[in-house]
Amino acid sequence: MSSGDANNNQRPRVGLALSGGVARGNAHIGVLRVLEENNIPVDYIAGTSAGALVAGGYAAGLSINELADIAHSLRWRDVGRVTLSRLGIQSNARMEEFARARLPVKRFEETRIPLAIVATDLHSGAAVMMTEGDIAFAIRASSALPGWYVPVTDEHGRQLVDGGLVANIPTAAVRILGADIVIAVDVNSEGAKFLSTPHSIIGVILQSIMVVQRTAALHQLHDADVVIRPRTGHIRWDEMGRADELIHLGEQAARSTIERIKHLLEPTVEPPVKWYQRRRRQEPQEDKRRVSPLR
Repeated sequence: MSSGDANNNQRPRVGLALSGGVARGNAHIGVLRVLEENNIPVDYIAGTSAGALVAGGYAAGLSINELADIAHSLRWRDVGRVTLSRLGIQSNARMEEFARARLPVKRFEETRIPLAIVATDLHSGAAVMMTEGDIAFAIRASSALPGWYVPVTDEHGRQLVDGGLVANIPTAAVRILGADIVIAVDVNSEGAKFLSTPHSIIGVILQSIMVVQRTAALHQLHDADVVIRPRTGHIRWDEMGRADELIHLGEQAARSTIERIKHLLEPTVEPPVKWYQRRRRQEPQEDKRRVSPLR
């Protein structure tokens, strides 16, 4: 084994958790670009909703430039079409077709990086972590916004909808995959600066969803070692035509945290213990510190 292989085995394993955020998810591409430029390894990756598309593409072998090309070309007509179903206004089957046509490999078992995609079981309300089978199907399920898109039924008969309902920032998923260090990317951290006090039913619904997601995100971000927060609050979730700006915002946010990430990846080497320190270390020391319950 070479010294490089030995160092690789000794370093902590890095997991990347990409949040949902519809068009704002393009910021994830900028984050990945900066991580690659700084030789930050990504050993595991998980995504929810828009983050699922970026995570799935990257794990399947798409380059940063190829992901950016997809971001520039993707439009709403590629995601869904009107349906007569009573369960939703549109079907997002086109999203599955769009993803499958562009992914270098089609199944989780074939990806270059271990991948997890998160959806929500509509019946139980539980998070569904998908790590095997068809990637394009998982991306579609994770992106099926309830009420707008028809729920997607899997091979177990479960009706799956957008993973953002229960795990918009899938930090737990990359921990389960095996990550020692989790980098979370939250493209919704600024909320929606363009929204004022709601004056309609749909406005109240949108604001309510945001409140629920932000509350859940507090717990999900607690499981992250580093959080990257692209400043996207001025951009609406449906503005797919602003891909370049969103990618740039992702780059900016990642650069502001890159030194902290590098520090976490540095091996910690303890200095050798001197002979006169050994006995002192063995003797139990009384802990006289006073710990505040509010700290």
